[in-house]
Amino acid sequence: MFGICNLAIIPLRFEPSDRSEIVSQVLFGEHFKILEQNKQWSKIQLHFDGYEGWVDEKQFQAISETDYNQLCNEAIILNADLIEYVNSPNNLLMPIPLGASLSFLSNPAINKTNLDFEGMKISGIKPKSNLINTAFMYLNAPYLWGGKTPFGIDCSGLTQMVYKLNGYKLMRDASQQATQGEALSFIEESEPGDLAFFDNEEGKIIHVGLIMDDNYIIHASGKVRIDRLDHLGIYNAETNRHTHKLRVIKKII
Repeated sequence: MFGICNLAIIPLRFEPSDRSEIVSQVLFGEHFKILEQNKQWSKIQLHFDGYEGWVDEKQFQAISETDYNQLCNEAIILNADLIEYVNSPNNLLMPIPLGASLSFLSNPAINKTNLDFEGMKISGIKPKSNLINTAFMYLNAPYLWGGKTPFGIDCSGLTQMVYKLNGYKLMRDASQQATQGEALSFIEESEPGDLAFFDNEEGKIIHVGLIMDDNYIIHASGKVRIDRLDHLGIYNAETNRHTHKLRVIKKII
């Protein structure tokens, strides 16, 4: 079985319960496989990054395997503005966030209510130099565990969405993203848009951010913010201390 998110955002939960931890979000237009069903809950696997979790069956639309495979083969088209609207023929509006998927709108078998989108779209691979400009669109977004939008986002959600909007694929969690790309020996070798990863005392990767020019980094910690980066890690000038311990710099593209 297969499905697609036909609401602005639905929570992806660790367990099949409204009280369970939200591990990620499914944005409008994202499609997925249904791996398991449990009463009113479905365990799904997102096509884009293979991430798994539970969603409420009332919050998505079932689609056929044929339509799922067609979406897998279509170019990714995304909403390019902080918030936009899709509208139906009876002029009912639905807000959708930055990074929502629009590819299915041209498929009448899926777009049964004839939703229409007239806002800014983005698709294809963009220059690496565009990554930081995209990250600025999330600046000051509040930190939200599992979040993927400008209205709440976590550290790896930020890096994944910034890369996705520019045509590149990152995994969902910081520890997964740390397995991608090429490791660099020094910060000085990095370019804007490369990723810096940070670990805890047990050596587990727990944080990630995008490197900027002049030893700055944009990352999600409390909110999406810009801090200094040095060989020790992230230095917060407001608190006059290092907040995250640097583990590795990765060049993804």
